[in-house]
Amino acid sequence: MNRLAKRRVSIVDPTPGVTRDRVSVLLELDAPSYTPKGTESSLVELHDTGGWGVYVVEGEHIDDAGKDLRDLTGDIEFQIKEAMGKSDLIIFLVDAQSGITPLDETVAEMMRKAGAGNKVLVVASKVDSRKWEAHGHEAAALGLGEAICISSTSGHGIQYLNDRMWERVQGIETSDIEDADLKLAIVGKRNAGKSSLVNALAGENRVIVSEIAGTTRDAVDVQFQIGDRTFTAIDTAGLRKQKSFADDIEYYAYRRMLQSIRRADVALLLVDATERVSQVDKKLTQELQRQFKPTVIVVTKWDLVDESVTPEDYLEYLTKELRGLDYAPIVFISSTENEGIEDTISMAFNLKEQSEHRVSTSQLNDFIKNVLKDRGPSSRLGTVAKLLYVSQIATKPPTIAMVVNQPSLFEGQYERYLMNRLREALPFSEIPIRLLFTKRQRKSLQDLKTGKKTDTMDEQSRINPVDGQASTDGTDTLPDDMEILNDESFSS
Repeated sequence: MNRLAKRRVSIVDPTPGVTRDRVSVLLELDAPSYTPKGTESSLVELHDTGGWGVYVVEGEHIDDAGKDLRDLTGDIEFQIKEAMGKSDLIIFLVDAQSGITPLDETVAEMMRKAGAGNKVLVVASKVDSRKWEAHGHEAAALGLGEAICISSTSGHGIQYLNDRMWERVQGIETSDIEDADLKLAIVGKRNAGKSSLVNALAGENRVIVSEIAGTTRDAVDVQFQIGDRTFTAIDTAGLRKQKSFADDIEYYAYRRMLQSIRRADVALLLVDATERVSQVDKKLTQELQRQFKPTVIVVTKWDLVDESVTPEDYLEYLTKELRGLDYAPIVFISSTENEGIEDTISMAFNLKEQSEHRVSTSQLNDFIKNVLKDRGPSSRLGTVAKLLYVSQIATKPPTIAMVVNQPSLFEGQYERYLMNRLREALPFSEIPIRLLFTKRQRKSLQDLKTGKKTDTMDEQSRINPVDGQASTDGTDTLPDDMEILNDESFSS
C-alpha cells in the first residue's frame, strides 16, 4: 500500500497482526504508457486490511494490561469481509518467499464461495530478484488467475501492477471523489472513545471498537458528508506515556498521531468523563498548543457520569486541569446515545472558518493603538512602549506580527493581556493566535552605500507560520518595514 501511495500510510513491521482496521488512501492510477496520449488517470480508494488468520504473535497473545488479543479476531475478520464486499477489485497478496500456505488456500476458497473470484487480482510479493519469480507464479495454482510478481522494497513490477489495476477499474461506475471541506484529527488517550465516535458518524462499524487498550494503531481516514459539506475524520492511536510503550509499533502509531494533527484543520481532543484528567491528556493539550491547532474539547461517555455532576462543574474542573486551552470550546457527547455528535462537527467547521479569517491592517493598527493607550506595558527603566506597525501576515493559524521599539516590553504578562484583548475584539475568540514581536532594524552606513535592504525579509528567510518552513511563494510576507523572527524566537 505504501509503495502504491508513494508515502507512508500503513505501519510496516515484521510483527504479525500489525494492521487491524481498514486503512484507506486515495490513489491515482496513471494511464498505461500504451494508451493514447492524454488518457485520463483513474482515482480509486485503496483499503489495506489485516492479514487473514494471523492476528497475534504465537505465545504473545496477552498484552501488557492482561487482555487477550485473540478477542480481536472476530472484529478484524469483519473488517476484512466488509472491505472485500464493498470493493470492485480485490488484490489478493501472497508471499512468494513463503510459498502457497494453507491460509492462502483458505482465503482463495472463501472468495470463490462468496462469488468474488471474478474481481480478484493475485499479486505475489517479495519477488526481490528473478530467482523468486518462479515461486511467485506458483500462486496460479490457487485458481484465481496468473499472479503478478512485485517487490514493494525495490519497486519491481509496481508499474505493471498499476497498469493492470487501471485496466480492471475501467468501465466501473464511480462516484465523484471531492476534496474534503475539513480535515478533522480525533486524538485522545487510550479508550477515550475515538473509534466509537468515528463509528457513530459513519453509522456502521467502520473501525474496531474494543475494551482492549491500543486497538487502533494506524491513522484511519474516513470521509463523511453532512448536507452539502464533506469532511475527513482521522481516527488515531490512543496515547500513553512514552516510557510505557510496549514496542516499535506503538512508537510508529504515536508518530502517525502527531502527523495526523499536523495535516488536520481542526483537532478533536477527546476526554473520558468517567476518569480523571491524566498527564497524557495534559501532554496532548501541550502538543495542540505547540502546533497552534484549533481544538474542540470533546467530553465523551457523558451518559455514564453520575447525575450529581453538572456540565458547569465539569467545565470548571477542565479549565483548571487543561491549562492553555481555556479558549477552546467544550462539547459533551455520548457516541452510544448519538448525542452531541452534530454539535461537535458544526463547532469544528466554525473553528476552521475562524482560522481562515483575515483582519485588515488598518483595523489591527487602530485596535492595538487603542489598547496601548488604555494600558501599555510598564518598564522599570521608564522606557515608553511604541508600536511602529502591526499586520496579520498569515492564516491557519492567524499570525499577527508587530514591529515595536522594544520587544521585551511586550513579552510575558503583557503578551497574555494583549492576547485576551485580541480574542475579545477579533473573530478569533476560540482558536490559537500566534503573536510575533520584532524590532525594526536600522540601516548601517555601509548598507546605505551599497543599497542593501536590512529591514525586510529576503526570499530565503521567510518563515511559513503554519509549519515553520521557508516560504517562496510570497503569500505570507511582511510589509517592507517589518522583519520576522526565527522559529526559536516566537514570542507566542
